[in-house]
Amino acid sequence: MLSSTGLIVPGLSSLAEDYDTILCDVWGVIHNGVAVFDGPVDALRNFRLQTGGTVVLITNAPRPSPPIVEQLGRLGFPREAFDAIVTSGDVTADLLATENIERIHHIGPERDHTLFDDLNIARVKAEEADTIVCTGLYDDVTETAEDYRESLGAMAKRGMRMICANPDVVVERGDTLIYCAGALAALYDELGGETVRLGKPFAPIYDLARSRANALAGTVQPDDRILAIGDGMFTDIKGANNVGLPTLFVTSGIHHADFGPVEDPDAQKVADRLRAEGLQAVAAVTRLRW
Repeated sequence: MLSSTGLIVPGLSSLAEDYDTILCDVWGVIHNGVAVFDGPVDALRNFRLQTGGTVVLITNAPRPSPPIVEQLGRLGFPREAFDAIVTSGDVTADLLATENIERIHHIGPERDHTLFDDLNIARVKAEEADTIVCTGLYDDVTETAEDYRESLGAMAKRGMRMICANPDVVVERGDTLIYCAGALAALYDELGGETVRLGKPFAPIYDLARSRANALAGTVQPDDRILAIGDGMFTDIKGANNVGLPTLFVTSGIHHADFGPVEDPDAQKVADRLRAEGLQAVAAVTRLRW
């Protein structure tokens, strides 16, 4: 039974010596889409430089990793705080290339077009394709999933398969919740459509991240020496649990309202919620800090 005793630790330094590699979530742990939080830079940089550990960022961003590296730089997150980044866009691109898919109907904003840059894929109208690649809503500021019910219903009736490149349902952008591709995938399921979700909590993104970490470390690292850090119970924590990795749960993220004051969460509420969801964490931290 998960106990609240000692569950919340002051920072990553309390656990660092037990791990050689960190797989760290990005949105909700490092930044909120608008600004980088206080703490993650020092936490991850210290893990790399003081302990010699490897840091791989692992995110459900539906774009390949190079644009995400650039985005982090613009937000002020320095390159020395991580070794590599693996995105759900990377996993999606791998699947599209492996299956030799040549024509897709893309649902998502123009900024996600970088997903297709290195692929020989034509983006066409829905009636001209058998496969949907969903990276998000066209306009996540003004739209919700319900705006897509009619069009997705027609695609489901045609038997089109949806590849969801971001399983997140919602994320916080600043102080606002916005819908992600996972919300459209959930609606497509409801309408009887076939969906394939890539990214956390599914195994392929963890397989790619561990492979990248092993290559950087020059050795195959045991799972119990790899710490996954995240704020999303149903993506970060569930995904790491599913593949046998220990986790550090960041309580100030998307579930913060469930635990009392953001900066002073109730440890028992955290333990109870994790247990109720059938999830495990070796520890929790209010925010990622050293």
